[in-house]
Amino acid sequence: MQENKKLNAEVIAVFPNKVKISVDDLEDFQLAEERLKVGSYLRIADNDNAVLMAIIENFNIEVGINAEGLPTRKYILEANPLGIIRNGKFERGGDTIAIPPKKVEPAQKEEIRKIFEESLTEEKKFSFATLSTDDDIPVPVDGDKFFNKHIAIVGSTGSGKSHSVAKILQNAVKAKEGEYQGLNNSHIIIFDIHSEYSTAFPNARLIDIDNLVLPYWLLNSDELQELFIDTEANDHNQRNVFKEAVVESRKKYFSGSQEQKEKIHLDSPIFFEISEVLEFAKEKNEEMVPGARDKKAGPLNGKLSNFVSRLENKINDKRLDFLLGEKSKKITFEDTLKQLIGYSENTSNVTIIDLSGVPFDVLSITVSLISRILFEFGYYYKRMRISDHSEEVNNDIPLLLVYEEAHKYVPNNNLAKYRASKESIERIAKEGRKYGVSLLLASQRPSEISETIFSQCNNFLALRLTNPGDQNYVKRLLPDTLGSIVDKMPSLKVGECLLIGDAVVLPSVVQIERCDPEPSSRDIPYWKLWKEEWHNLDANTLMDIWKH
Repeated sequence: MQENKKLNAEVIAVFPNKVKISVDDLEDFQLAEERLKVGSYLRIADNDNAVLMAIIENFNIEVGINAEGLPTRKYILEANPLGIIRNGKFERGGDTIAIPPKKVEPAQKEEIRKIFEESLTEEKKFSFATLSTDDDIPVPVDGDKFFNKHIAIVGSTGSGKSHSVAKILQNAVKAKEGEYQGLNNSHIIIFDIHSEYSTAFPNARLIDIDNLVLPYWLLNSDELQELFIDTEANDHNQRNVFKEAVVESRKKYFSGSQEQKEKIHLDSPIFFEISEVLEFAKEKNEEMVPGARDKKAGPLNGKLSNFVSRLENKINDKRLDFLLGEKSKKITFEDTLKQLIGYSENTSNVTIIDLSGVPFDVLSITVSLISRILFEFGYYYKRMRISDHSEEVNNDIPLLLVYEEAHKYVPNNNLAKYRASKESIERIAKEGRKYGVSLLLASQRPSEISETIFSQCNNFLALRLTNPGDQNYVKRLLPDTLGSIVDKMPSLKVGECLLIGDAVVLPSVVQIERCDPEPSSRDIPYWKLWKEEWHNLDANTLMDIWKH
C-alpha cells in the first residue's frame, strides 16, 4: 500500500499485556481512511503469516533535542495485544510474534471487518452495534453466549443506557431462523421501574399496578415476614403467632390427605386467608384465660397491638390490592405464570412489569415473588422435559429477566427490607443458566449492586460512567488484560460503550445503534417549560388518583 512508504514506527518495548511503539510523525503514520485515536487497531508483524492485533490504549509525547540542537518530538503509543491473525484466521491471545517485531502499521478497515465477520458463523451472529471508530463495521456477538451468560449494562444518566437496553431487546424479538409468520420464541420480562419501555415496545404485554395480580399466598416465609411483621422490632411473639395462624389457615384450605396436611409449613405454596390470620392475632391480643378467682389476661394479651395494627393497615391499604385484594385470593399459580411470560390472551415476546406504581415498601417483595416464580418455572420445566429422554434441549422456552435500575432492589447492603429480592435474584444469577433463566442488569450505579449478582455477569456494556466509585467498581470486575481501555468510561459519547465478554471476539469500543421506537427516558425540559405561559393544575383529579 502507498502509505507504507511513510510509516515510521517501531516497537520499543514488549510486556505481557502491553506493547510500546515509538512514532516519529503521527500524520505520516495514520492511514488516509482513519485518524488514529484511543481505541484504534494496529497490526504488528514481520510477515503476514502471523499478525499481532492490538488496540491503542493511550498516547504520550516525548520532547527532546537532536544532534543539531533542534527540538524533536516523538509519539509513544501504548497498545493492548488482542490476538493473532494466523493464516487468515483470528485467534485470541498468542505469543508467537518475533521479539522485537519490526513492522507496525494501522490495521486496515477490511482487515478489522474480517476479524469481526469471520469470528462467528452466520447463525450465531447477533448485532446491535458498530465500531465506534468506524460505523461501517458491525460488531456482532455470539447470541447464545450473550443471552445465556448474564449481561450487565451500566452507564450514568444520559449515557444512553435505556436506549441500549431497548435496541438489544428490539433486535432479539425481530430475529428469525427461516421464514414463518408471527412471533419468534423469545421471552423477555422487563422490570420497568420508571415507566420507560412501553413506548419502545408498543406490542408488549403491559402489566402495571392497575392489572397486576399477584397471589400473596405464594410468598415464602422471608417475604411474608418482611411484609407483615416489623422485622426491626425482633418480636418473637409476632413471628410465632403469625406462623401458627398461616399454617393453620393453609391446612384448612388444603384438600389432600391427612398425612400430607401434617407436612404443611410456612413456606408451603398453598392458599391461606389473610383475614383469618388477622382474626387469630386479634383473639390472641384480647385473650382472657381462667385465673385463680376469675378470668385474667392471656399470655399475649395486649402484646400484639402493633402487629394487629400493622396487619389491618396492610389489608386495608388500597395500594396493595394487586397483592392482597380479592383477585389475589382467586388467581391460580398457572394464571400468574401465564400473565408473566406472555401466554395469556394477547401473546407477546415482551412482558413489561411497570413497577412505578408499586409502593416502595413492597417493591422488593414484589420483585422477589415474580423472580422466584420465573426461576421455579425454569426449574420445573426442565425437570418435566428431561423426564422425556428424547429431548436434547432441557428448556426450549428460555427467559431473559431485565432488571432496570437494578440497584434499587438488589443493593450491595444487608438491610432486611432487601433480603427477599436479593436472595431471589442471587439464586438466578448463580443457578439460572442451568434452567434457562438469564439476567440483564441495567444500572446507573453499579457500585450499589450486590457484588454476588454483578460478578456472575459474563458480558458487559459499560457506557459513560462519571462517578469515580462506579468506575473503580466496574474496573475491578473486568479482566485485567483490558489495561487502560476502561479509563475511557468517563469520556464516552452518548450510546458509545465498552463491549466486553465471552460473546464478543475482541473487547471493543462500540456505538450502539439507535433504537426505534425509543423508550420514554428523555429528561424533562425544565428551561423550555418554565418559559411557557403558566400551566393550570387539575388538583381534584390528581387527589382522586392519589387517594385511590
